[in-house]
Amino acid sequence: MTQVYNFSAGPAVLPRDVLLQAQQELLDWHGSGMSVMEMSHRGKEFMSIIHDAETDLRQLMGIPANYKVLFLQGGALSQFSMVPLNLLGDKTHIDVVNTGHWSKLAIKEARKFTEVNVVASSEDRQFSYVPDVASWKRSPDAAYLHYVSNETIGGVQFPFVPDSGETPLVCDMSSDILSRPVEVSRFGLIFAGAQKNIGPSGLTLVIVRDDLLGKLPAHMPTMFDYRVHADADSMYNTPPTYAIYIAGLVFKWLKQQGGVAGIHSRNEEKAGLLYHTIDNSHGFYHCPVDTANRSRMNVPFRLGSAELEASFLAEAEQRNLLQLKGHRSVGGMRASIYNAMPLEGVKALTSFMTDFARRHG
Repeated sequence: MTQVYNFSAGPAVLPRDVLLQAQQELLDWHGSGMSVMEMSHRGKEFMSIIHDAETDLRQLMGIPANYKVLFLQGGALSQFSMVPLNLLGDKTHIDVVNTGHWSKLAIKEARKFTEVNVVASSEDRQFSYVPDVASWKRSPDAAYLHYVSNETIGGVQFPFVPDSGETPLVCDMSSDILSRPVEVSRFGLIFAGAQKNIGPSGLTLVIVRDDLLGKLPAHMPTMFDYRVHADADSMYNTPPTYAIYIAGLVFKWLKQQGGVAGIHSRNEEKAGLLYHTIDNSHGFYHCPVDTANRSRMNVPFRLGSAELEASFLAEAEQRNLLQLKGHRSVGGMRASIYNAMPLEGVKALTSFMTDFARRHG
């Protein structure tokens, strides 16, 4: 089989070892005679799968006992509604830091349910940085403070966890969860779509502190209630079973890589190599993000003209370097180098970039 390196922002590359194991177990999971896709979600076979997945995730992230782990259907977009509905309680407003596309969508959706105070925004410079904390205008008595740890489109990543004081901290960690160590106890709630660093699309993880449950208004849909899902151990309805199975395999793979600390070291090496190539191209390539806020997961870069960028993408595809086109809203190129992207893939990309610059510079 031809070696291909897939730099898609999501759904994204999965570890080869995970795909091979899933292939081997597709028709007969552990001698059960069933595929995971066809077994009962309440049977002992799948119950062992979801139990192991949660146990491994708790170990990887150091999730305290007073937090619930929810395996929910849908994408992270649904959490832009579920978070305010569940956490607002008797409060009248929330605080949000606006650092890009996904922050803006969260703000837009939350305004359907409550007042939103944008504590700081980097839109003045096309979302190319994280606003200095000293400039943030927090509001008193906010229900929570929301931020996006890594903006997938713009390639802006928080290099720190904000100090929210007594206000619950909510983080959309969709594109960098499990890529670097975090202290879960600093957060009230973390959510993440699976299709970047966890597994297939259609699964969303929610990690929520116990004391934040039970605030959904009674007239709201039952399926939107975190408490209902927590009490049912993510089994209130049929969960996305196969996606949970793959996520569980990814968690085991991560443990084999030295856990989150081990993968973080590898991610730093990959990102460092790619940014070094960009920064040492004498202006041929340009990353629009402030150096201090550059993402280790999604690396955007531009060339001097649209024609040159089109040639770059065409030649890259011929080299089996795929899905490098930037998001339609910003253009250019974007290399997504999540946990499962091997160092060899980044080396292949940077080698091509150096050669392309030599021939076209």
